[in-house]
Amino acid sequence: MFLRPCSGQVYAGFCGAGYASLFLFKLVLKKMEKKIDQAQVKKVAKLSRLELTEAEVEEFTGQLSAILDYVAKMNELDTTKVEPLAHCLPISNVFRQDRAGESLGAEKTLANAPQRDGDFFKVPKILDDSSGA
Repeated sequence: MFLRPCSGQVYAGFCGAGYASLFLFKLVLKKMEKKIDQAQVKKVAKLSRLELTEAEVEEFTGQLSAILDYVAKMNELDTTKVEPLAHCLPISNVFRQDRAGESLGAEKTLANAPQRDGDFFKVPKILDDSSGA
């Protein structure tokens, strides 16, 4: 889960699990003052196609309630002057010099090819003539 301040509100995003993530996201934005209950945890688990034991449901109920409490606490902060972040650290890509290097050559590259046509891999045709490709 990540939190990011944006226009005075804290939004919580959940990666992965599709519908379950959307359900949790809407839950956080809609009712942050309400504790999450076991029925909601079971619903999220079902949407995520997870089989949880009763002990896990109880544990996750407490953990998710703590997350909602934390998000509610963060919403008390004034974030109107805070710029939204993509990452918490000032990172950038490190680029190397683009230099030509030694290649394998056709013989080494095609040594394990199941079929070849001269210096090329031979592959099955996957598009018909009417495809326009």
